[in-house]
Amino acid sequence: MQQLGVIGGMSWESTASYYRLLNQGVRERAGGLHSAPLLMHSLDFAQVAALQSSGDWKAAGALLADSAQRLEQAGATGLLLATNTMHKVAPVIEAAVSIPLLHIGDAVGLALQNAGIKRAALLGTRFTMLEDFYRLRLAERFDIDVRIPSEEQIGEIDRVIFAELCRGVFTDESRAFYLACLEDMRAQGCEVGILGCTEIGLLLEGVEAPLPLYDSTELHVQMGLDWMLAGD
Repeated sequence: MQQLGVIGGMSWESTASYYRLLNQGVRERAGGLHSAPLLMHSLDFAQVAALQSSGDWKAAGALLADSAQRLEQAGATGLLLATNTMHKVAPVIEAAVSIPLLHIGDAVGLALQNAGIKRAALLGTRFTMLEDFYRLRLAERFDIDVRIPSEEQIGEIDRVIFAELCRGVFTDESRAFYLACLEDMRAQGCEVGILGCTEIGLLLEGVEAPLPLYDSTELHVQMGLDWMLAGD
């Protein structure tokens, strides 16, 4: 198996899911006592969140590029960035290393394309929903019409992510709100919902939703497993 580097900590709640799912996936695919050969660099999310809030994406990109270089130097031969939002600086990371970055947008886009999906609702941080680095990639590479909630809903979705989900808080009230947003998007013709924040899957795990859900974390993990086991 190829050794995968994971840039994590954004937040550690979702990074823990990556670690668990990658190891479970290797065990299921390879059998026996096999587990995932991983290198992980977990960042202090408070620092990253402050850079996001201030709009200092240059410094955020430099921080993650340094993390990627550390993992490459330690022996990683491929990278997973365990967050949706910070794929905004994916080009900076890719330019800093000579190993591939497995892009979360491509994991989501391929799954939607293979399922014949043409219109999808996107839930994530306000950066992921409002800026074009994610939506445009899905549109241009996979011909997916990505729709986002109303301005008021975007504000509350984002608040819940940072004030609750990233702190390990999962409430019935927030769960009901997210499901209501998905119902509104279903009424607008969306075929599926993209959980475009790695913590949202933790909130909606096991819940019956108005739309079929595509969890970006799970799809990204599957891409990582395919890459690690490609030569096996």
